[in-house]
Amino acid sequence: MAGSALADFLDQKCHTAESSRSLEPKETLRGFLSSGGKLIRPVMCLCGWYAAGGAWDPGPVVKAAASLELFHAFALIHDDVMDDSDARRGRPALHRLLAEFHRHRHTPGHAERHGVHAAVLLGDLALAWSDEMFHTAGLSPAQIRAARPLLDTMRGEVMFGQCLDLLATGRPIGDIEHALTISRFKTAKYTVERPLHIGAALAGAGQAMLDTLTAYALPLGEAFQLRDDLLGVFGDPRETGKPVDDDLREGKHTVLMAFGIARADHSQLSVLRSLVGRSDLDAEQADAIRDVLVSTGARAAVEQMISSRRRRALSALHGAPLPPHAITALRRLAHAASARSS
Repeated sequence: MAGSALADFLDQKCHTAESSRSLEPKETLRGFLSSGGKLIRPVMCLCGWYAAGGAWDPGPVVKAAASLELFHAFALIHDDVMDDSDARRGRPALHRLLAEFHRHRHTPGHAERHGVHAAVLLGDLALAWSDEMFHTAGLSPAQIRAARPLLDTMRGEVMFGQCLDLLATGRPIGDIEHALTISRFKTAKYTVERPLHIGAALAGAGQAMLDTLTAYALPLGEAFQLRDDLLGVFGDPRETGKPVDDDLREGKHTVLMAFGIARADHSQLSVLRSLVGRSDLDAEQADAIRDVLVSTGARAAVEQMISSRRRRALSALHGAPLPPHAITALRRLAHAASARSS
């Protein structure tokens, strides 16, 4: 449902382009949004709506939920620029793609800068469109008043989490709690808790319902990010759509890396300190880091944390005052989000 609503919105934007010049950036952004993605935030939003007793045919709520995917596109595009990523969803990251489009018109350095600048602007466009789609979805004034503060809170939290992530990148330490704090704001709240809250608020939910959803959402959101951390180091690029060594080259301060550093002996710590965060990291060096993360038990510890958090999320559904179909959907999402390979 949300995917169709998003496609309709993007089609309308491209159809109403004033000229071929204004169509080009719109088509590029539509291509990015059509290149894949799990639509997990819109899905969570709709689950929140159903959980709080919303009708089966939510109409405008689907459009409001789909607007979250436009905001996510903004976050991904800017994140890839900040991380200098090469790929996203199995294809070149948007700033790389835009640089390639214009390489025939610029010297290599200028083409790269052009790609970055154009990607930032298209990310801004996705942010503007997310607002537009939310406010033109056909929600009632009461629904907007209920959901807008949660939407604003979600945006602030993910920016805070991204800032913490950026400040810690390049100098990971053995501080597991700090790494969890980053994942809580960057992912757990943004991906699961707030979308559920927004959907529930659109159905008229009170604080008790939001608290019930939080008990499920935060452990699941953390499990989702912990799985992402593992896939970023041990995943198959053919499935994840991203280079497998990027997190190691950037020196991301993840729970996985924090466990490795905290548990490493002197020689293992020397490997991590000398190699993690090197922009010229090669495949053999990346494998040496992986060996340490396995031999210290860091990988196994993160797997245990994922299982523990999934159990906590599922336990929160026992006896929860939610419709049976909503509980069934949330249980399926808990398994899909924590046991994925991409």
